[in-house]
Amino acid sequence: MTQQLNSVPLDHETRLQESDHHSIKLWLRLLTCSSLIERRLRGELRKRFNTTLPRFDFMSQLVRNPAGLTMGELSRRMMVSGGNISGIASQLVKEGLVDRSTVPENRRSFIVKLTPQGNELFAKMAIEHEQWIVDLLGHLKREEVENLMLLLKRIKQAI
Repeated sequence: MTQQLNSVPLDHETRLQESDHHSIKLWLRLLTCSSLIERRLRGELRKRFNTTLPRFDFMSQLVRNPAGLTMGELSRRMMVSGGNISGIASQLVKEGLVDRSTVPENRRSFIVKLTPQGNELFAKMAIEHEQWIVDLLGHLKREEVENLMLLLKRIKQAI
């Protein structure tokens, strides 16, 4: 939820002025929506599973790649530094959710994969995560979602 000060919501859009270009207004609306959704997901993951969104994203990459991924590939896919990936991997290894081993042809590189326990936990988290998204966005009609997806695709292609 947005923070409030004297009943005025505090989010990215509070910076707007009537004279701002429509592109600035759109950008701040997109940023606000994204931030609100992410904040809710972070809170639910912390409350329900005592985990973080980066850990969920890390495990999500691995569940899609059962043979495992190198730390470098995880870093590229998640668009975060290798140090962040290494820290998350170390935590998950310690908890028995991930296995980490050296790549035979490159002893300086590591590959990580989910353990059976990691797969089981992620399956539970993924079911609830999906429901949280449905709860947040499911009120939109199919036609509204299709229109929004088309518009966002145009923005993505232009960028």
